[in-house]
Amino acid sequence: MTKGTKKLAVVLFIALLTVVMAACGNNAADKKEAKAGTDKDGLKIAIVTSPSGVDDGSFNEDNYNGILSFIDKHPNATVKAIKEETGDPAAAVQAVADIVADYDVIVTPGFQFAGVSSLAVENPDKMFILNDSEPAPVDGQTDFDNIYAMNFAEQESGFFAGMAAALETKTNKVAVVNGIAYPSNVNYQFGFESGVHYANKIYGKNVELVELSGYAGTDVEGKDVGGNYAGSFADEATGKVIGNALIKQGVDIIFVAAGGTGNGVFTAVKEAKGDVKVIGVDVDQFDDGKNGSENIILTSAVKFMAMNIEKTLSSVVDGSFKGGNVVLHADTDSTGFISEEGRHQLSEDTLAKLNEAYKLVQDGTIVPSSNFNGHTPEKFPGL
Repeated sequence: MTKGTKKLAVVLFIALLTVVMAACGNNAADKKEAKAGTDKDGLKIAIVTSPSGVDDGSFNEDNYNGILSFIDKHPNATVKAIKEETGDPAAAVQAVADIVADYDVIVTPGFQFAGVSSLAVENPDKMFILNDSEPAPVDGQTDFDNIYAMNFAEQESGFFAGMAAALETKTNKVAVVNGIAYPSNVNYQFGFESGVHYANKIYGKNVELVELSGYAGTDVEGKDVGGNYAGSFADEATGKVIGNALIKQGVDIIFVAAGGTGNGVFTAVKEAKGDVKVIGVDVDQFDDGKNGSENIILTSAVKFMAMNIEKTLSSVVDGSFKGGNVVLHADTDSTGFISEEGRHQLSEDTLAKLNEAYKLVQDGTIVPSSNFNGHTPEKFPGL
């Protein structure tokens, strides 16, 4: 081998070695990336809730079910349910702060968790799913890369509840019972009242909205919003007192948007003499309405939260997660009422009227009143 040939052989050997090492390096990077994907698939999730917990049969439970549905498809993922016992906003945020270091994603259902935005800033590697509120501003910042804040147009679901109640009542007296006058609860109330006024005007009904003295709500801006507010989402005893008082005044359909407090209203209705019905909230509550061989549930006004929670968790795994503040409406099938056969007791005529109104809500012809949209239950677009 000549000197030139030897030199060429050395150059080729070095070049080949460089290629091999580069290939090994890329392979290692690929393995590291694949491992990161596996770690994502094994998400450590926590859900921190109000005092009624994840088995409240309503709001919290539907959020939890969305997580469980995600875990069914990603069995390496885990969830820890944590109950904050007071419902106080400061305590709620502290409950999240206590566990933030231990989880990848934290789900916080409820207006009282708005302050987790400060934790999001301090923990940019953690992701938060906030339901029922926009995050509280931090130094003027209102959108956060690691917070997906979903709100639902509860007034739309409440509107269908109000229509159903007004079209089905036999006593011409209906009512709504709420927990605390957080925006989502006021949205349900104003939506319900809007639906009653709509049925009165469009279908010639003459239905009265009954409010009890001493139970008016005060919203987050200090405004008196009326209604029947128990002042808690976890006070069954007060719920039963309110339910009994409404029934005594002749109310035969009650829309219950009160979390665990609503269980007391359910009990009052189940024990009542006569044909009294309840409209469930947030989720399909037909099973909770069983009362011997009867059922007290007329229908349920729902927010399709589980579907959206699962979708957001899936976005974390596939890398498409994007922070932001969104309001979900009927046009994405995120609000509505239960019309599935065997899960409601609506007449065919009422069902047809509700379906007709649903299309008008979807296309924006009907815009029910909400806590802050500037409309009132007596005057809103579409009425």
